[in-house]
Amino acid sequence: MWTRSPSLGFRSFGIKGILGSHAVRRCSTPALPTGRITALQAADLWRRHFEELGVMEPEHSSNYIIAFVLGAKTIESLERGKLTEFLSQEKTEQMWKLCTRRLSRMPVQYVIEEWDFRDLTLKMRPPVFIPRPETEELVELVLTDLEGKSGKDVGDDAQLTCLEVGCGSGAISLSLLKSLPQLKAIAVDQSQDAIALTRQNAIRLGLQGRLQVYHIDVMKDAEAMLSLCNPVSALVSNPPYLFSEDMMTLHPEIYRFEDHAALDGGEDGLKVIKQILTLAPQILSNHGRVYLEVDPRHPLLIQQWLKANMVEMHYVKTQQDISGRPRFCILQKGKSNKDHKPDLD
Repeated sequence: MWTRSPSLGFRSFGIKGILGSHAVRRCSTPALPTGRITALQAADLWRRHFEELGVMEPEHSSNYIIAFVLGAKTIESLERGKLTEFLSQEKTEQMWKLCTRRLSRMPVQYVIEEWDFRDLTLKMRPPVFIPRPETEELVELVLTDLEGKSGKDVGDDAQLTCLEVGCGSGAISLSLLKSLPQLKAIAVDQSQDAIALTRQNAIRLGLQGRLQVYHIDVMKDAEAMLSLCNPVSALVSNPPYLFSEDMMTLHPEIYRFEDHAALDGGEDGLKVIKQILTLAPQILSNHGRVYLEVDPRHPLLIQQWLKANMVEMHYVKTQQDISGRPRFCILQKGKSNKDHKPDLD
């Protein structure tokens, strides 16, 4: 598995960790070496060049790329002898080609065209949204609920089913399917590129038989969404949740390469989230749940909006991410118990 650094995995998504000017300085590419060069020498040369030109995570970037060129996941997994051998001309040229892409501020995930998510290796390509480490935590939350429940416990449907809104590369749905052999999933996205990549990843992983993928924009095609399936056990989404005002402050790795429609959640970051929650009562089975990854500012806003606008759903809890930020919201179809107190802290 890829051992990711926080920034390469874009931990802190939606807050300071990915914010910064998206301007990119003009830069030149180091000339191919006239003599022979070892893997370590090549990695060090590019690390220093990345540092000089302000590329995020210069050491991790060069190390991931040289490991990929040598057929490994990480540089740490390679034998020392392999790193001190001279690179062939072909591998040297490949290293220069990939590092030049990184020099343009293309994310490493796109440069090497794959990335690991939990126990899966997924193909990646721009502009499809890159799954962040926090989203692995979202999957764990869903699994914790679904693994111990039969179809009767989660609702009227005997078959465990999940709907993912905004599937991107298919990371969430495919990870859930891999962990739960009894699960079937439906995935939708407004991007045709995302739909194609999800289907490709499903086929590569042998999970296409339990996954239906549809090109649907939840904001424009509500009727199509509602006609997809019988009530589902769980609705899960890592929707666009950035506040629009934050879009212009993103790092160039994100601003220049990822689909803005998968990032921008409108003025308050809740545009798509409100639509998902509005449709949820008609999509979920009895006692079915919604699992959302959100901006840390959102849990309180969502609870206030829910209280003012919906009686069919109740707020279950807010879950913090590994860094202690309020990152995940869990809601359930049906009125809350009288003793339920809104989680407004």
